[in-house]
Amino acid sequence: MTVVRGIRGAITVERDEAEAIVVATKRLLREIVARNDIDLEEIASVLFSVTADLHAQFPARGARELGWAHVPMLHFTEVEVAGALPRCIRVLMHVNTERGQLEVRHVYLDGAVGLRPDLTQAPS
Repeated sequence: MTVVRGIRGAITVERDEAEAIVVATKRLLREIVARNDIDLEEIASVLFSVTADLHAQFPARGARELGWAHVPMLHFTEVEVAGALPRCIRVLMHVNTERGQLEVRHVYLDGAVGLRPDLTQAPS
């Protein structure tokens, strides 16, 4: 049975520069798609959040450059919490899939790798 599942991911960038945000977003989205064997038509929507120190470009620009012209996307600014990871792009991708929740592969790259180790490790 096909259901909608959320797939989480995050990546950090070195600088608040448009190209860095686009390149990182594309890398993250490609990795989520590859690890979860997702076809473009299966993507229902994508929510992006960025830390307040990133404002040079919308992450969706990277998705659009991947050809995701008809995928609904929306951006948010993360809550500013003292000591939180800086320059971070987070994603919540809603996908139509037959995978169970424990089969979904969440993706955390670069500085974001330690954000949710509970989601990135295989269940025991």
